[in-house]
Amino acid sequence: MRRLFSTAAVFLTAALAVSACGGGDPLTSASPSSAPSGAPSASGGTVIVGSFDFPESVLLGSIYAQALQAKGVTVQEKPNIGSREIVYDQVKSGGLTVLPEYNGNLLAFIDPKTTAATTDEVNAELKSKLPAELEVLASAPAEDKDSLTVTKETATKNALTSIEDLAKVSKDFVVGGPPEFKKRQEQRLKDAYGLEFKEWKSTGTTTPDALKDGTIQVGNVFTTDPKVLINDLLSLQDPKNVFAAQNVTPLVNKAGVNDTVKTTLDAVSAKLDTTTLVDMMKRIAVDKDDPPVVAKDWLTQNGLG
Repeated sequence: MRRLFSTAAVFLTAALAVSACGGGDPLTSASPSSAPSGAPSASGGTVIVGSFDFPESVLLGSIYAQALQAKGVTVQEKPNIGSREIVYDQVKSGGLTVLPEYNGNLLAFIDPKTTAATTDEVNAELKSKLPAELEVLASAPAEDKDSLTVTKETATKNALTSIEDLAKVSKDFVVGGPPEFKKRQEQRLKDAYGLEFKEWKSTGTTTPDALKDGTIQVGNVFTTDPKVLINDLLSLQDPKNVFAAQNVTPLVNKAGVNDTVKTTLDAVSAKLDTTTLVDMMKRIAVDKDDPPVVAKDWLTQNGLG
């Protein structure tokens, strides 16, 4: 299943809308975050960092912006702009300079018929299919993607580490996910892994809780959902790439960036993994910490801010 936004959009947006948006139209009224007085911009002008309208994207945008500021780049943040249909055109036109993207969803947006699955395949196609104005930089190991997830107790009891391991027990398991999950994935999972489940249930955004209370034994949970931590869940490995790569990847307008911007964002990507992103999203969703504070803490811990 492909999605346009991350799990955070489903159950975190309402809780964080006020703190993340800061009020007003993010396209016109977001307050700039500038480098120290007299510090030059890396590209001779302000680097404008945008984000989609959900908390994980706002967090990633803040990480990018603060990392660039630490290198003396003049930065303006425009968080919570909207959907990919809106934000993509802003980057292409130069209204935004940098956007935290998800490589698989970006490729599917550009080419809905793509069959690329791995990180390397997805990025290779992006580099050949993006318009001349745009470029993707190095992808982070961090992914916000579909998964088949189980409780750690179920994993231990049945020796499950990958989706392949489910084949031996799937006929005894109930699987849950969004209403469209069965239609989109039943045949693919059967063809790739030989999975035949006892029952398919529509659990939607309550899937992590349905796993915890035993209503289902396997669930379609996105990998950066904070409830993976809260409910003590395990996302199974997908060696046959049924679910396409969704690595966090900076999308940039070439005219607005130079080597300083690129190397800084590459350094961020190199240290950002899925476990870390889940931890940060837990702080935002559960502890109610502001995304810029969480971003600053992570950058400091990793020598990037």
